[in-house]
Amino acid sequence: MNIGLIAHDAKKKLMQNFCIAYRGILSKNELYATGTTGRLIEEVANLNVHKYLAGPLGGGQQLAAQIEHDDIDLVIFLRDPLNPKEHEPDVNNVVRLCDTYNIPLATNLATAELLIKSLDRGDLEWREVFR
Repeated sequence: MNIGLIAHDAKKKLMQNFCIAYRGILSKNELYATGTTGRLIEEVANLNVHKYLAGPLGGGQQLAAQIEHDDIDLVIFLRDPLNPKEHEPDVNNVVRLCDTYNIPLATNLATAELLIKSLDRGDLEWREVFR
């Protein structure tokens, strides 16, 4: 499965820890991330990540395009709801597209853990049939 990973600056360390904790599951899948987040994940979790541009430079738009083309099966987007970003429209677009195209989306750690455990159990295999 193709997994999109995004983390706002205040959540990047949390994303790194999440990827370390679930490295075994994540390593069985294709990972796509905005530039800085992807680099930080690779550094600590020893995972291969296809990296887009940094979020403010269009990485969110690149992920959105993959979602529109049904090339992403699950998105983990650790957002910082207390500090809006200058590229907030791109961020909101990713959320909107996940809703539009029925892509499972986690925006916090609790939901991310539920989705990653569901992925490991095979609960998301319907995405393969859906394509």
